[in-house]
Amino acid sequence: MPAPYPFGETVRILRTGPSPGRDPRGQPLPGPDLSFDISGCVVTPREQTPTVGGSEQQARDTVIVGWTVYAPAGVDIRTTDRVRIRGVVCEITGEPGDWGRNPFTGLRGPVQFAADRVTG
Repeated sequence: MPAPYPFGETVRILRTGPSPGRDPRGQPLPGPDLSFDISGCVVTPREQTPTVGGSEQQARDTVIVGWTVYAPAGVDIRTTDRVRIRGVVCEITGEPGDWGRNPFTGLRGPVQFAADRVTG
């Protein structure tokens, strides 16, 4: 399937597969790497930033770097995934949104998700 946005970016979804068992101390072993690239994504800066002195900044300095990503229709994005955008690893924030089918054209819309890196 060709990328829907010919000048879009490639982002990498970082996904760990199910744990194959537990170590001798009872801790889950990491599952296999199931990461994959998604090409043709639109990556935009996040529209909102935390309010200075708001709950996100109580008792520490917080810097949030984030993007909104519009991925091709039908892409499997999970809230447990992480994503590498422009070399920065981010957490998927919230539930990815599938725009569904456009009632005027019949075409599927993008899958939209928020990606944030929080430090501090």
